[in-house]
Amino acid sequence: MGQHIRWQAIITLTGIAMTIAFLSFLSFSRRTITIVVPEVGGKYTEGLVGTPQFINPLLAQANQVDQDLVALIFSGLTRTDGQGQLVPDLAKRWQVSEDGLGYDFYLRQDVLWQDGQPFTADDVLFTISLIQNADFPGIPQLATAWRAVKVEKVDNYTVHFALSEPFPSFMDFTTIGLLPAHILRDTPVEHLLYHPFNLQPIGTGLFKLDTVNVEFARLLPNPFYYGTKPKLTQVEFRFYQTYPQIIAAYQKGEILGINYIPPEALSQATTVENLNLYHARLSNIALIYLNLRDEANAPFLQELEVRQALLSALDRPTLLDRTLHGQGLVANGVILPWSWAYNPAQPTVNFDQARATHLLTRVGWVDNNGDGILDRSGQPLEFTLLSNNEPAKIKIANFISQQWRQVGISTTVEIVPTGLNERLQNHTFQAALVELHLGGDPDPYPLWHTSQIDSGQNYGGWNNRRASTLLEQARMTVNQGQRNDRYFSFQRIFAEEMPVLAIYYPVHSYGVHQEVQEVQISPLLNPADRFRNIAAWYIVTSRVIHKEVGVKR
Repeated sequence: MGQHIRWQAIITLTGIAMTIAFLSFLSFSRRTITIVVPEVGGKYTEGLVGTPQFINPLLAQANQVDQDLVALIFSGLTRTDGQGQLVPDLAKRWQVSEDGLGYDFYLRQDVLWQDGQPFTADDVLFTISLIQNADFPGIPQLATAWRAVKVEKVDNYTVHFALSEPFPSFMDFTTIGLLPAHILRDTPVEHLLYHPFNLQPIGTGLFKLDTVNVEFARLLPNPFYYGTKPKLTQVEFRFYQTYPQIIAAYQKGEILGINYIPPEALSQATTVENLNLYHARLSNIALIYLNLRDEANAPFLQELEVRQALLSALDRPTLLDRTLHGQGLVANGVILPWSWAYNPAQPTVNFDQARATHLLTRVGWVDNNGDGILDRSGQPLEFTLLSNNEPAKIKIANFISQQWRQVGISTTVEIVPTGLNERLQNHTFQAALVELHLGGDPDPYPLWHTSQIDSGQNYGGWNNRRASTLLEQARMTVNQGQRNDRYFSFQRIFAEEMPVLAIYYPVHSYGVHQEVQEVQISPLLNPADRFRNIAAWYIVTSRVIHKEVGVKR
């Protein structure tokens, strides 16, 4: 009897243990949790300085507000990713001939314009025909790039571009937004500037324009968009006259984003509640052009030692800290250091006032009359430095002038509110602080080739046959490794002659309310690239029950 009771007890205890083990297994195997997931919905409102003029990809280059709108409304054959590489957009793929003269683009066949009409090769040919027209009213650089290209329609979804000579940076121009032939076909190109389309655009991009006026532009998702649909159901740009007004509007809760935070406003922005700041390098360079052809007023700028001394006398890290709140990178050369064509072996110039003084003394510049300004043969070492009227640029120009004064160089800062480009193009300047856009492909031909002195951006008049030959050869070379060799050699010559003073590479600062999620900002070719991943942005969320398996409580 006692033995029977013991067996019952053992069986009972075993059952209890198995039940506990089973419950423990369930506890280990399953856990119910609540997670937050993004939902479709929400309105993102951003403040911009300025107003729209031409919401047209062929005419938007002079106005950042236009460029921001164009980036969301229009698409090109290609687009750039976060690493600066070209990826497919309206073209699903492309093929380049071995000689670099032929480009075949194979178009997507699932694209509709925002009015529901199909996108075809005819739209590509039409857009390029506008750019190639002699009366095209857009920027000359765009026209120059396309006029040497023959465009052929292979079929409704294949386009062939034929170049007369290799032009490796040609692909950069395939990012230009395309226009609908069925809307604009009967518009003479000289009337394009005045067409209602510029404020009533129809594109193929992620968003379509709903309303635009002098106060705001409202965008809605494009129902026909061929890619990932956005989670935001509305994007609105509100227009202001100054950046302080934008920051004030943010603090009042009128907007959720600030398109650009200038350096002078950065300290204030860091204290603004719930504002996440994003910083990304731009494909730009700030430099000082020196007029190497001004023999009447500043012939000394033709002297290498003077140019070397000018750069050695500048404490550029301190300049960036004091004028841009650190929002910039010290420049070394005129090809971006994150480009494959950058030569890291080119010599650097560091802040060294003693070296600057030595270089100037070596070519006869000394303070003969004790007034603190160097002179030679009765001529003082003085010239005028031009700047536009941006507050940050004015501060930079004044800082540079003060530093040059410390080594005996007298500089008068002249602020040019309008017409600075005309002064540069006409070579009616001595020195000018300028910020240039360098684009995606590193080809520096438009800036430094001798042919560009009067027709391009070689404003200082640098005339070096060896350097120009290298740039010509690089343009004719399809192989990137061989192009790289030529650009390395070009940079060595450029560093030896120093025809301009490379100052810094700017950084773009951008502010978005913390409730806007998944905002990412990577290196920018243009500030409008901040919207590169806007399809993933979200504001509205929901909570869902999720059961996890294989997780112990």
